[in-house]
Amino acid sequence: MRIRTVTAATTLAVLFSSAALAAAPAYADTSALLPVRSLGDIVVDGTHQQVFISDPVNGKIVVTDYSGNVLKQLTTNLSGVHGLELSADSGTLYAAVQDMDAIAVIDTATDTETTRYAVGDKPLSVALADGKLWFGYGGDTAGNIGSVDLTGDHAVTLDQDRSWYQAPLVDAAPGSDVLVAGAVDQSPVELASYDVSSGTAAKLASTREAGSNLGDLQVTPDGKDVVVASGAPYYHQIFKTSDLNEDGKYTSINYPNAVAIAPDGTVAGGSDASDDPDVYIFRPGSSEAVRSYEFPRTGASSGSDLMADAGLAWAPDSSRLFAVSYNSEGVYSLREYDTPGKAASTLTVNAPTSATRAKQLTVTGTLSSTTAFPAGTQVSVTRTDLDSPNGKALPAVTVRADGTFSFTDTPPAGGKVTYKVGYAGDAEHTAAAAKDTVDVSRAKPTLTVDNNGKVYAYGKDVKFTAHLGTTYKNRTVELWADPAGSDKPNKLVKSGKVDSHGNLSVVLGLKRDTKVTAKFAGDARWQPRSVSSTVGAKVSVSMAVSRQYKSKKAWGQTYYYFHKTRNPLFTTKMPYYGGRAQRFDFQVYYQGKWYADTSKYFALATSGVSQVEFTGNHKEDVGWRFRVRSDYIDGASGDTVNSTTYGAWKYFTFTS
Repeated sequence: MRIRTVTAATTLAVLFSSAALAAAPAYADTSALLPVRSLGDIVVDGTHQQVFISDPVNGKIVVTDYSGNVLKQLTTNLSGVHGLELSADSGTLYAAVQDMDAIAVIDTATDTETTRYAVGDKPLSVALADGKLWFGYGGDTAGNIGSVDLTGDHAVTLDQDRSWYQAPLVDAAPGSDVLVAGAVDQSPVELASYDVSSGTAAKLASTREAGSNLGDLQVTPDGKDVVVASGAPYYHQIFKTSDLNEDGKYTSINYPNAVAIAPDGTVAGGSDASDDPDVYIFRPGSSEAVRSYEFPRTGASSGSDLMADAGLAWAPDSSRLFAVSYNSEGVYSLREYDTPGKAASTLTVNAPTSATRAKQLTVTGTLSSTTAFPAGTQVSVTRTDLDSPNGKALPAVTVRADGTFSFTDTPPAGGKVTYKVGYAGDAEHTAAAAKDTVDVSRAKPTLTVDNNGKVYAYGKDVKFTAHLGTTYKNRTVELWADPAGSDKPNKLVKSGKVDSHGNLSVVLGLKRDTKVTAKFAGDARWQPRSVSSTVGAKVSVSMAVSRQYKSKKAWGQTYYYFHKTRNPLFTTKMPYYGGRAQRFDFQVYYQGKWYADTSKYFALATSGVSQVEFTGNHKEDVGWRFRVRSDYIDGASGDTVNSTTYGAWKYFTFTS
């Protein structure tokens, strides 16, 4: 039912696990959907780095790579395919095909079937032990154990224990001469162990104390124990293979239904638990899990995905664990976990919220795990700041016996300073990292920009100068101009280093009110700063007078003379802006003073022109003195993009 491959490379990996783990590349846990509707068994071929998954309902074997990518689907006459087993060299896959009463033999290098062994009725499971391929077979009331001699003519021997009600699960450790069998979905579960060293199955012991509803079982690599996953009790049971007496337990959770044991002895126990961890990892001889995994929820139910019966398998080098899960919609997934045999490490870091630059601060933290760390364990420390954006390594820090650690540092740079602490991991613990950020103070620099509040004529070229005081390394200033009006964006007009006096200047032609902003990005010792100067820009206003019969100098001004039968026409020109209107002011002179008669707004055409005709009974106007002008009034003229501007007065009178 499980991986049996212990190659020379695997043996070396186990013997020199520290070196192997240190040199091994890092992999991320992965998940991929499977094109199956059920799970019979799962085994891992480390030689070709592929995973075999049997699907009894669809009658096929799905072959994936380690990431779950489907490489091939074997579908020829595999109806009811269930138990899988790999040869010692990983070159051959044996598959129990229940509906064909046969065991299919598959070449793992090509993933093609090469032959079949006709065996007893409905073979359920297969296991290699003492040079033979053993299998549990039989329909209801006819369970039995048989074997295939893998040498010579591949003779099949049946009826080696017909005491089983139905086909049992069988399993054995690599190189072992002990076979263990268990009754599937039976309550209470019956287990039996056999000595197969003679070539036939000689029963050693049996028991009905193995819980209820057997989902999976596996013999330990040394052949001394068998770990059983039954729906109850709510833990993974351990029995001695010699006499099937209880030999401890692995504390998991309710409804155990899967177990896989790595060549190095690490145990993975799976449970059909929707609201608790689904997979627990145990080290040999320890009943408490060093690590656990909970499947995510991918279906429509409120609970997480569930563990498939017998849905666990290890890579032959013990570095990865594969799990098959399914959701409430019947969708199956293959999940790969990297270095699951290591206890998960948790690292926390706590730095002050704020600190003063160039003054010492203290950072604390904790390194924790379900298993103790070796004495002298150290964590690395890296400081990232404006002076060292790629990080600067600080001295490593030794973790105390209680898992706490602390270190001091004097940050040379201000701004956001990040302390990243890392634990590299070891043969028994995963790597971990954490970080925290300190807001380190910076001095406020002097930054000014001139001309604030001034108003200039339309189109005037104005010089703006920003002044930057003392800083550390950065001497660059940006000058931005933001003209009034939503149609004109804020724009960078100059950027550069200030001169020896700390100044940077730009000349702008002003046609609208404008906010000029000087920006300093800051540096490691001086904070960013931004200051603005807002200036006004008037509009250009001109007025042309027409229909007069003459003009001449009078009363100290130029007057336009109109016949009483003519209506004067005043044509105003100013820059156009959407919705803009000119204010037309009209005044009359009486007894030495000018009196305002009326003011009225007239819209500008898109050309910027507005014409006003002075109508009426001009017989009554003969001899009176009048004046008019055009104005732009900020806000009242329909917009606010310029400063209030008054045009020049135009003087006129009427004659007979």
